Amino acid sequence: MIDFIAHNLAPIMFTTVMLMLLLGYPVAFTLAAGGLIYFALGVELSAISPEIRLFWPLLQSHPDRIYGVMYNDTLLAIPFFTFMGLILERSRMAEDLLDTIGQLFGPIRGGLAYAVILVGALLGATTGVVAASVMAMGLISLPIMLRYNYNRPLVAGTIAASGTLAQIVPPSLVLIVMADQLGRSVGDMYVGALYPAILIVAVYCAYIFVVSLVRPQWAPALPLEARTLGGGVTSLLAMMAAAAALYFVGHKYLFTGIASPEWRVVSALAFGVVAVYLVALANRQFSLNIISRLAQQVIIVLIPPLALIFLVLGTIFLGIATPTEGGAMGATGALIMAALKGRLSLATLKHSLDATTKLSAFVMMILIGARVFGLTFYGINGNVWIEDLLTALPGGEYGFLIVVTIIVFILGCFIDFFEIAFIMVPLLAPVAEKLGIDLVWFGVILGINLQTSFLTPPFGFSLFYLRSIAPAGRWKDEVTGKMMDGMKTLDIYKGVLPYIVIQFVMIMVVIAFPSLVMRYKAGVEAINPDDVKIEVPGFGQGGGMSLPPLGQDGGTDTPNLGLPPLNLGGEQPAPAPAPAPGAGSPNMDLSQPPVIK
Repeated sequence: MIDFIAHNLAPIMFTTVMLMLLLGYPVAFTLAAGGLIYFALGVELSAISPEIRLFWPLLQSHPDRIYGVMYNDTLLAIPFFTFMGLILERSRMAEDLLDTIGQLFGPIRGGLAYAVILVGALLGATTGVVAASVMAMGLISLPIMLRYNYNRPLVAGTIAASGTLAQIVPPSLVLIVMADQLGRSVGDMYVGALYPAILIVAVYCAYIFVVSLVRPQWAPALPLEARTLGGGVTSLLAMMAAAAALYFVGHKYLFTGIASPEWRVVSALAFGVVAVYLVALANRQFSLNIISRLAQQVIIVLIPPLALIFLVLGTIFLGIATPTEGGAMGATGALIMAALKGRLSLATLKHSLDATTKLSAFVMMILIGARVFGLTFYGINGNVWIEDLLTALPGGEYGFLIVVTIIVFILGCFIDFFEIAFIMVPLLAPVAEKLGIDLVWFGVILGINLQTSFLTPPFGFSLFYLRSIAPAGRWKDEVTGKMMDGMKTLDIYKGVLPYIVIQFVMIMVVIAFPSLVMRYKAGVEAINPDDVKIEVPGFGQGGGMSLPPLGQDGGTDTPNLGLPPLNLGGEQPAPAPAPAPGAGSPNMDLSQPPVIK
């Protein structure tokens, strides 16, 4: 029995820790306690099994390992982006966006659903926090959609799925953690996730379009009396055309003196957008009636968050800032936006700082526990067990990706994405790299998978967030004064099922078409090692640095060191003739000290 435990300690440890996590024990303490308990067991069993490489002095490495966690610059982006998202949530940016985009899409069937999806993507690109996105959109849009007789499962599914876009839309916290655990650049992870994220948003909108065609009563258009901003789409299109024209003028004529092409694009873009924004502000301030109310409201509400997104993501993609610097600029921009709207109070600042500190401490504690777990698991050759288990799967890299997708999806139904990232990803990454899988591609696949797990009944976190703010019983609509039925949990579960199917399809699409992610390598030339030639400069004539063979005269300009010729066997070469007086250098007797005259 002891022999069996010693030779199977890795699977026993892994299974035990996973069961403890599924039972609901605190993650950080479960990982640390499991690591220490099995460390002690492994030290005692090391005499039995040569596979176990644990000894008591190895515990002294933990302080340095924990210090490495605290010294990680990549993870510094997490508190920045969390703080930015919380400030924007408190400044009621989601409310303004939903109201404005809802008015813009109001005349078409399913307009409010389109608005929820697009605002979910915008909030994901500014907050990066799923809980904030789901709860903000649920509080604002759920009563409005129910008021205008939207199908209840469709309402619940759209809000929950749109909130999870914060998982995959850069600057997602998931992508930051994935980049850190996979040992890849956060900027590369953001660029790699961009196209899949846009495609997911487009497929969500396509689903709403199909529903509005097949079941038009499920997603009606906004009634005329509810369109308070009126029409004016033509005016909005004219302003967009004006911004594009100003960008062209700035890029071709006004900013030609800027040497950097990136800064030239940024300057021209800022010129066009700021000009349009100032026109909209002047139109509202002085009642100029140059543009419609709808165009004015869309420009004033949309441009600040879009500018913030560009400040964060644009600077990262253009190589102007690192992700950590981009997060710091985003947090500063969020404070400025909230202050300009008059919604930055001491209570808001205190709440945001408290929540950011708690989340950052939560992440650090899990990381420390994962380090303790990892040292023991690697010491009992757990990484070898995982590698042998997964590399033996049929189908090569695609078989590996499909099996890992299923495993991570099941785990995501029960435990948080931080826990999966800090426990599973370090174990899976070496196997993926051994199979030749690009780790950025692998990280994006895992990110979409974790987004899917947020929606899965009965333990999807987005479902919990929506359930916490959706009215369970009958409630009174403050606008119409009517009593409305509450939202049933079954309605929430039914509503997310189509979006879960969409997510699975998207995972398969990204696996089948890795070029969607490999765009991050665009512009980087692949180097063939066979084409690389290394030429060592010589010490000889013509400015070279080649030395003559030992014991031979390198010519009249090359000194003879006076050493006998090197003989590697065979026939002895004839001795070199003595140089004529004055030619070359005189022979030197190296057995005697030099004579100083």
